[in-house]
Amino acid sequence: MYAVLREATQLTGFLLLEGFALMSYASAIEPLRAANILARRKLYEWRHISVNGQAATASNGVAVAADGRVGDEGRLDALFVCAGGAPAAFDHGPTLAWLRSLSQRGVRIGGISGGPYVLARAGLLNGYRCTIHWEHAPALAEEFPDLDIRHTLYEIDRDRLTCAGGIAALDMMVDQIERDHGAKLGAAVSEWHLRTQVRQAGSSQRMTLSERFGVSSEKVLRALAFMEANLEEPATVEELAAAAGSTVRQLQRLFVQHLGHTPMRQYLLLRLERSQVLLRQTAMPRTEVALACGFASPNHFSRAYKAHFGRSPGEERQPTARRRARWTDGSEAADEP
Repeated sequence: MYAVLREATQLTGFLLLEGFALMSYASAIEPLRAANILARRKLYEWRHISVNGQAATASNGVAVAADGRVGDEGRLDALFVCAGGAPAAFDHGPTLAWLRSLSQRGVRIGGISGGPYVLARAGLLNGYRCTIHWEHAPALAEEFPDLDIRHTLYEIDRDRLTCAGGIAALDMMVDQIERDHGAKLGAAVSEWHLRTQVRQAGSSQRMTLSERFGVSSEKVLRALAFMEANLEEPATVEELAAAAGSTVRQLQRLFVQHLGHTPMRQYLLLRLERSQVLLRQTAMPRTEVALACGFASPNHFSRAYKAHFGRSPGEERQPTARRRARWTDGSEAADEP
């Protein structure tokens, strides 16, 4: 048997926003179920909440029935916001106010995958360490530059729990189970889910540059790292060569050999990829997106963007703008409390 450090059953709410990531949600709730089975008693209960009390649909089309709606009264010990897609488009005032009221009542508040973005918009991450899925991190940093954003798997800072999503939610929940009921039960839950390697909270979300680009050249890797750190104010090829410990000619040859194009072409691709994330995830004006990604003029940015992606920045933004309109005009939240 396992020691039970908290006698009372803890009630955890999962606020499922439309388009939430099913894997992230499952990785968070399944460890609670496993803890109950292994401990042979009900340590945790949970309930599903949606904005309007209707079933919430995940990004893959699977619908999860809701037990309640935003604004419902009742005891909660913890609440996790599960979001995906474009969390920056979520700006539903009643939901944000409800999250703040839960925090004021002492409820532990968490965000999973894109969920931390919603917590930031509610003002609940000010003064806390936090993390978010790497795809959403640039947009979050642009909108909330004063947040202490870490590029880690998860962060538990007092009564705030944030997680990058995916299977990192399993890591975070096992950590919380260990805090609640001891390392022995946490280890048992890990083995239950075939989690044979413990990943610490501070582990990196992303593969190394070598793994991501399939490159082993140290000089190319140093140049790539310098590029990623300097997207807003692009360096010259001479500065890249200096950062890589190479001559310009050698660096040009190495990039063509390992990546199939020149250093400056790779630099442009990285800047365009970042601009795509900002267009999809934020409401930043296109001129600001251009500047944030190192383009001297909106026209230059538009031409480069369309040449690479086959559509203009404005066309890229249209789906996100529609999602934002749905959440701010209330049409996604019929029968609000």
